[in-house]
Amino acid sequence: MHPGAPAAGGRRAPARSLSGALALAARVLARVLGGASLDAALDAEHPTPDTLRAAAQDFAYKALRRYGWLQAVLARFLTAPLPDPALRGLLYAGLAELEERPAGAHATVHQAVEAAALLGHPGARGLVNAVLRRFLRESGRLRDEIEGNDEARYRHPRWWIERLRAAYPQEWPALLAQANVRAPMTLRVNLRRTSVEASRARLARSGIGAARIAEQALRLARALPVERLPGFAEGEVSVQDAGAQLAAPLLDVRPGARVLDACAAPGGKTAHLLEIADCSVTAVDLSEARMRRVAQNLRRLGLAAELRVADAARPETFAGDAPFDRILLDAPCTASGVVRRHPDLKWLRRESDIVSLAHSQQRLLAALWRVLAPDGKLLYATCSLFPQENRLQMQGFLEAHPEARSLPIRGLPGGLRMPDADHDGFFYALLQKAR
Repeated sequence: MHPGAPAAGGRRAPARSLSGALALAARVLARVLGGASLDAALDAEHPTPDTLRAAAQDFAYKALRRYGWLQAVLARFLTAPLPDPALRGLLYAGLAELEERPAGAHATVHQAVEAAALLGHPGARGLVNAVLRRFLRESGRLRDEIEGNDEARYRHPRWWIERLRAAYPQEWPALLAQANVRAPMTLRVNLRRTSVEASRARLARSGIGAARIAEQALRLARALPVERLPGFAEGEVSVQDAGAQLAAPLLDVRPGARVLDACAAPGGKTAHLLEIADCSVTAVDLSEARMRRVAQNLRRLGLAAELRVADAARPETFAGDAPFDRILLDAPCTASGVVRRHPDLKWLRRESDIVSLAHSQQRLLAALWRVLAPDGKLLYATCSLFPQENRLQMQGFLEAHPEARSLPIRGLPGGLRMPDADHDGFFYALLQKAR
């Protein structure tokens, strides 16, 4: 699947492979709860058949969306620690599946019991059977009991809940609820190769429903692997959230402009900049592996940019003598606006990360501002909802740089694109340097 795409439609694995997928999900969840990212945990299980990996990923997504609630449930069922974190992961996966698909309860319980043996714990089959069947009997009562626990009710860490409540006194319950649903799969249509309507018609001929939700954005009726997308291999479409698609147009790139895309991987915004203007783009990222993904995306789209593996906070290593006319800084952040795509982040992040990330953002802004041409524009972007990474970051920067002017962004009051059914959560601030 394309990075950032949701698990493929939530389709249930065939019964014969369900136990294997649950066992794989259990091992993955054990790694995540031990501190690994979900992507890294899945990659550690290679080589794994794609169908099994997709089913396991779906189980893991369900469990991580519900993790606060699952912790509260198991705390009432288990009287002693489990001998293997993977067994706890199996119970999390099984409970999450029972909550989402109660009609398939018999198969889920049976296959979860078999998965315990696949994990090397045949003696734990009775425990797994007892816990899952007890949940089926007592789920209604349990739900009422644990609703008073905020982490269980909202399925987020307590510190996260409190920060959103303080920042958004009216919207915070809706923001938390939105973060717990499946993310849409959205395409960006490459207008250099086709039109939005032509792309939608091509999808329809393949039985794929899609709705236009923005100038270049089509939201699919259900997620599916990118290799099944008509036009993907030919570079007609790319997978990119509608909120992320706002970045390139906001930067107001003109033909011939010298543009810097800082923190560029995986390359969606780099490609979008090149699709909308004949400009010269330098794409920078600190990770060589992630930069290879940028190169792959550009090759598929038939686009070219100067790719540099470097620290964007040290522009002297890649900028050259001429300043940039436009700079896109997609800054590292808590990703609190995109956790429905990355539910592991809710539980891997720590409150202290906000301070350290805000410091990194400040360092990047100051460094890149130095290589922006007079009258040039810099777009600061994060996929975070926390003010310390957004509004307060901009407030501090503007106070320290009187030559910087904040430009209004139509349709984005305060620069924030709140997450909703069609968009992830993003913050944008467009700054212009005095002549």
